Amino acid sequence: MMRFKNHHLHMTKFLSLLLFFSSLFLFSQKKWKVNFYNEKVGNEISIFADNQEEMPMSAKFTFTTLDNLKSTAGKEVTVVIPANTNQFPITTLSPINPYQKNEFNYTSMVNFGDVTQENYDKDYEYSLPFEKGKTHLVYQGYNGKLSHQNIDALDFNLKTGDSVFAARDGKVVETQDQHNTNCANISCAKFNNKIVIMHFDGSFADYAHLKQKGVVVKIGDEVRKGQLIGFSGNTGFSNGPHLHFAVFLNRIDGKRKYIPTKFKTSTNNATFLEEGKSYTKTED
Repeated sequence: MMRFKNHHLHMTKFLSLLLFFSSLFLFSQKKWKVNFYNEKVGNEISIFADNQEEMPMSAKFTFTTLDNLKSTAGKEVTVVIPANTNQFPITTLSPINPYQKNEFNYTSMVNFGDVTQENYDKDYEYSLPFEKGKTHLVYQGYNGKLSHQNIDALDFNLKTGDSVFAARDGKVVETQDQHNTNCANISCAKFNNKIVIMHFDGSFADYAHLKQKGVVVKIGDEVRKGQLIGFSGNTGFSNGPHLHFAVFLNRIDGKRKYIPTKFKTSTNNATFLEEGKSYTKTED
């Protein structure tokens, strides 16, 4: 058995073009800890993936060239690679005519989470993501006119330094808090400080615009609803201090399927929050 990357072996050529897509509507780019490679046994070549992330990763493979070879996955396949997994099989290539030259090229798109997922817990009751006893305004709600067009996301009017709490149990899968830049233009999206938490139904929560050095959890941490995770700020695509909160499922092209979320408030259980209204947190 021989493992190789991007070089000739006998008469088989390999070329891979990796296209990485980032997490959110912010259009930032990130290279995830996912590695693709090949192993040749006899006349067959198998393509594998290692995933060192704390969450499933999805990859879409499209063969642009498949000469004198057949793939067990066909010419295009989307796979979900489990978290912390080595040598996950993508496909195996075998020659149609072993005495003729063969060649393959493919492209791959990668995004985090299970991009094939459709189901989630529609009835889950979230906790307001700020301090108990406090009241905050939702100044931009679902499908808001400022930056939430066709997006089910919420902006709470937290000030810089206000505590941010987990709205639901889950695992921390991404953090960023090195930035100290903001502007009211999408070009500043790459400066978003944030925490992304994966829930146990496969959905993700995004807590964004945190202050510089405002994250108090780390990747891999299991957090509980109501746990302190960071501090609000005014970073990235932002025109003032606030907390951006959204729950979503990812798609392979970098888009998100946003999920409307129900919250427990001082006056209601399992209610959808509305733009322009203030809500008080009395319990998690």
